[in-house]
Amino acid sequence: MPDGNALFYGDNLDVLASMPDECVDLVYLDPPFNSNRNFNVIFNRHAQGSGGASAQIQAFGDTWTWSYATGEQFDHLVAGGLPPDAATALAAIRQLLGENDASAYMINMAPRLVEMRRVLKPTGSLYLHCDPTMSHYLKVYLDAVFGPENFRNEIIWKRTGAHSDNRQGARHLGRSHDVILRYAADEARAVANPATTPYSPEYIDSHYPYTDPDTGLRYGLDNLTGPGGAAKGNPAYEVMGVTRYWRYSQARMSELIAEGRVIQPRPGAVPRYKRFLDDSAGVQLQDVWADIPPLNSQAAERLGYPTQKPVALMERIIALSTNPGDLVLDPFCGCGTTINAAQNLGRRWVGIDITYIAVDLIVKRLKHVYGESVSFSVAGVPRDVEGARALAHKNRFDFERWAVSLVGAQPNEKQVGDKGRDGLARFPLGPGGQFGQIAVSVKSDKKPGPWMVRELAGTVQTLKADMGILVLLEPATKQMLDAANHAGSYTHPGNGQTFPRVQIITVGEMLAGKRPDKPTTLLPYIAARRTAAAGAQNGLF
Repeated sequence: MPDGNALFYGDNLDVLASMPDECVDLVYLDPPFNSNRNFNVIFNRHAQGSGGASAQIQAFGDTWTWSYATGEQFDHLVAGGLPPDAATALAAIRQLLGENDASAYMINMAPRLVEMRRVLKPTGSLYLHCDPTMSHYLKVYLDAVFGPENFRNEIIWKRTGAHSDNRQGARHLGRSHDVILRYAADEARAVANPATTPYSPEYIDSHYPYTDPDTGLRYGLDNLTGPGGAAKGNPAYEVMGVTRYWRYSQARMSELIAEGRVIQPRPGAVPRYKRFLDDSAGVQLQDVWADIPPLNSQAAERLGYPTQKPVALMERIIALSTNPGDLVLDPFCGCGTTINAAQNLGRRWVGIDITYIAVDLIVKRLKHVYGESVSFSVAGVPRDVEGARALAHKNRFDFERWAVSLVGAQPNEKQVGDKGRDGLARFPLGPGGQFGQIAVSVKSDKKPGPWMVRELAGTVQTLKADMGILVLLEPATKQMLDAANHAGSYTHPGNGQTFPRVQIITVGEMLAGKRPDKPTTLLPYIAARRTAAAGAQNGLF
């Protein structure tokens, strides 16, 4: 476990198992689950769903779809792989749901949630972000893992505006909220910092209707009498000609009068306390959050990530349950919003994601936002050719995304429909906002051949790209180098620089520090911000 901030590329169950007990102050997780699929598909027995559109959902698509392996995993968990209460809850959920994608999702979440509870400090809290499709099953299971007495809140976050689903034939009310389940490791010891929200204009008008002529500050008038009278020990004396039981001692009342905080609205009326709006911190935070809007297509922080949450939402959660210097863990860190918020609030952090595209995006996002001031380690990413070979053997698609990122390009989000390329880089052609394109192809074949060069050259032509880069795991043959040398050149219209039309580079060369000869390309995070600012809605590029 690193001492400082850390990103882990890999399965969070493996990473969590390597962490010591009681080392984390806050766990926030937003585990991907494609609840937009038809309920009949999710809950049908033996349903075989597609796994969803986002990179995370794709990565978990096989394990979160019911299969023979899911059944074996369930048998292992209930036979001793989980604490007794958690095993009993999981067995009940499986019996209720049957064998389907929803049940598979719960079976695969079960050991992860147990590990998250293990790494939480006694003062720590867990926030699980989900939607109403699975929130009730997750709550039952979390009750078993944490104990129902440690359930703190079911927070409702209004994540979108009004829906018109009924116009498309829907028979349900508009679904516009997410659920955030909040649990404490130990209810009596968990950090719970006070939080308030501003008063509404309507509340201010009704409760602070007056304006002080000297200061221009808004104020309202409150009761000064002591509730319960003498029975509650309130003193009785005269104030401004009125005798009552008061909530303050006579000495304190004299101080308030001297400070101008006691007003008699009219002669003979009961004196009132003058309470300024500026003296109030606001309304205590409730469990319905409608004041943090979701990210729209124009939001500056938008990265095109399907389930991206606003930084303000993460900052509220972190501020509620941690103090500066505490450690925040996000085991499904996606595009890194939790990490960004933790860094901004002076907390330490650990992020885990099973997709390299997410880890790479977070690295670029942090460097773009914080520059050299942010320090962190990245674990699980290949550091040598043998590590790259192991990754290619384990998951070819993740290897492709990792290799594309080494080039400085954006990997494909899907494994299908890639049109002959595994990634794309864009570079500015000039000040007019026009961009050139570089198609990137990655090959992990043990015996590469010149056909790979010809295929990439054809892809460049088909996509009307300007250049092509072929990334190889193994060294290129002489015939391949010759084919690339005969593919022509590209001249940048802005500065006149010339580059090979098609070039070859190996993973080993890039790990040693070499990079392709190409124009300066936009980092994915910067490109996303520019794209969002222009009003486009086509993802990172």
